[in-house]
Order: sequence, then structure tokens, then C-alpha cells
Amino acid sequence: MQQLAIEIGGMSCGHCVKAVNTALTAMDGVTVEQVAIGSATVAFDPARTSAAQITQVVEDEGYQVLATR
Repeated sequence: MQQLAIEIGGMSCGHCVKAVNTALTAMDGVTVEQVAIGSATVAFDPARTSAAQITQVVEDEGYQVLATR
């Protein structure tokens, strides 16, 4: 498993946190460690998904991925 910390723009409330958490949780090979306003931390299996796919899911929810590490 690899770790990915994501800085997210456009999140402002609990609904935003829930939307991102739900989208990330639904991904195959992703374990959500923490989602808060402006950030998320996940562990993922690179054989099942990629960091690019994870950031795309966040963006598909309507938020901006500002940085990953």
C-alpha cells in the first residue's frame, strides 16, 4: 500500500467532506484514512488504482486537487 495526501480546494462544509469521503471509499483498492475540509489522506494499492485516478475522482466530485504528496 502507498500513502497519498491530497490538498483539496473548494471544500467548505461537512457535505463536502462526506462527498469526497464517499467517492474515495467507493474506489477499488483505496482505504480512506482521513478526510477533512481541504484535505484527504488515503492508502492505496497501486496494482488496483493510481494516484491519478484518485485525484480524478476528487475532481469529478467538483473540487480542485491543489497538491499531492
